[in-house]
Amino acid sequence: MRVLVSVDMEGIAGVVHGEDIQPGHSEYERNRSLFTSEANAAVRGVLAYRADAQVLVTEAHAQFRNLLPERLDRRAELLRGSPKPDGMMAGLAADVDAVLFIGYHGKAGTPRSVMAHTISGGCIADVRCNGRSLGELGLNAALAAHHGVPSVLVSGDDTVAAEAAEVVPGMHTVVVKRALGARAAALLHPDEACERIERAVPLALADRDAVRALRFDGPVDLEVQVLRPHMTEHALLVPGMRRTDGCTLRYAAPDFPTAYQVTELIATLAAR
Repeated sequence: MRVLVSVDMEGIAGVVHGEDIQPGHSEYERNRSLFTSEANAAVRGVLAYRADAQVLVTEAHAQFRNLLPERLDRRAELLRGSPKPDGMMAGLAADVDAVLFIGYHGKAGTPRSVMAHTISGGCIADVRCNGRSLGELGLNAALAAHHGVPSVLVSGDDTVAAEAAEVVPGMHTVVVKRALGARAAALLHPDEACERIERAVPLALADRDAVRALRFDGPVDLEVQVLRPHMTEHALLVPGMRRTDGCTLRYAAPDFPTAYQVTELIATLAAR
C-alpha cells in the first residue's frame, strides 16, 4: 500500500493568524513543530492500518519548506521544496492507494473560516471548473480522482469539514479547531489533535471504497477570478487565455490535470 499525505499549515491546531505560519515571526518556529507533529500522527495512523505501507509526505504550504525533516517519522519519505510537479499533490500517481489531507482550510470566500483562501491568499477569489466552485481541497481531491485515487481524510477547522461533505462525499474528517472568524478559533490541545488524527486514519483507509470525490472527465471550462484587474495581465500572455471581465480569466483545458496546472500558473503570475 502507498499513501500520500499532503500537509498544509493553516488548518493545523493552534494556528489562527498569518503571522503564525510565516518565517520571521515569533510563532512560526513553534508552529513548524505542530505542523510536523500532525504529519507524524497521520503517518502513524497509516502504519497502524498497514505496517508495511509506503508513506509519502508532501509539503503543501507556501514554498514547501516548513516541515522539520529531522523530526518527521523516519518511516516516511518527504517531498519538499518548490516548484514540485503537481505542487501540493506532488507524489500523486496511479499506484497511490489513498490521499490524506492534513492541516487544510476552507476555500476563498468561506464565511467564518480560519484563513480561508484558494491557492494564493492574496490573489485568487474563486476557481470554477465547468461552473463548479472549488477550493484547494476540491481541486486536489479531483486531481486524485482523475488518477483513480480516493481522498479519504481531511483535518482542519469545521468549515473545511463542511466543504468536504460537498465535494468529497464519503471522506472522513477530523475537526481540530472550530472557527470563530478569519483569525480566531476554539482549539483542541495539539496533543489531542494528533491523537484524533492518528485514530481516524485507519478508519478512513478502511472506508476508502466509499469515497465519491468530484471528478471531471473530458475537457474542463476553467474560470479563475482574481482579486484585482491588474492581476490578470501576465496570465493573458498564455496562449488561449481570455479575460471575460475585469477580474475573471477563462481557459479551455483539454482535461482536468491541465486545468489544475493552469490554475497554479495563473496564481503564480497574478502574484507578480
